[in-house]
Amino acid sequence: MKYVLKTKDICKNYKDFKALNGLTMNVPQGSIYGFVGKNGAGKTTLIRLVCGMQLPTSGELELYGAKLTDKEISKSRRRIGAVVETPSIYLDMTAVDNLKQQYRILGLPSFEGIDEILKLVGLEDTGKKKAKHFSLGMRQRLGIAVALCGDPDLLVLDEPINGLDPQGIIEIRELILKLNRERKITVLISSHILDELARLATHYGFIDNGRIVREMSAEELEAACRKCMRITVSNTSVLAKVLDDMGLEYTIIDDSHADIYAKPNITQLSMALANENCEVLTVEEHDESLESFYISLVGGAGND
Repeated sequence: MKYVLKTKDICKNYKDFKALNGLTMNVPQGSIYGFVGKNGAGKTTLIRLVCGMQLPTSGELELYGAKLTDKEISKSRRRIGAVVETPSIYLDMTAVDNLKQQYRILGLPSFEGIDEILKLVGLEDTGKKKAKHFSLGMRQRLGIAVALCGDPDLLVLDEPINGLDPQGIIEIRELILKLNRERKITVLISSHILDELARLATHYGFIDNGRIVREMSAEELEAACRKCMRITVSNTSVLAKVLDDMGLEYTIIDDSHADIYAKPNITQLSMALANENCEVLTVEEHDESLESFYISLVGGAGND
């Protein structure tokens, strides 16, 4: 497997505070890599290092095969487009003028391709309307359009749907999927809206206290967040005995709830429980969300 970004034991210290503490991650080429972590876990710090806005205290970072100490690293960084924290746009300019300004900054020879980028992000009809009059979702899409100037291979997005309304979230999601599938752009995306991230990501990196605690593919996550049958009974001690006798895998949650990782014959199960004076109260299909999996992985509540 080819990787566009690899880090090994990356540390970033701010005086006595360790923002990153031996972080190792691998972002596969062509992936949408979801970067998941609580507030203060180190997500934005890592993104700043990847984009060259800061340097690590120690450790290794490799971008398209070039290490930080290689001359080719600046060439590799030109293959990155990024929206870090807030979109880098000029509010008193139109969408077209924002892109023209970015073309000038990048030293591109002509303004060819601007119309295509604006159409790609759905801003081709904004005309002379200035960015300060755009909705939050339109500004976010303009920020991505600016990041696409220079035709990057890797798009880095820091909380791209933060604060957006449901329609804005859908538009950004569809845009990211289009860029990945049609333009083959690798996307590194951090988000605290974990269930939305689950609609996008092909790979995940879970970060806690400045370290990657687990990397996995969407398929591996789906297996970990597997579907089950959640059952409510009058006595889970009796339920456990009956399920053991039936050879079924299960997890007891509390005195009245349990998850069964199979589809047993409900009539057969109910009769077996009734024989033991245990009543079945409810049965429903259930699967663990990305958010609950993340919390079980790193512990604690609340995430960024």
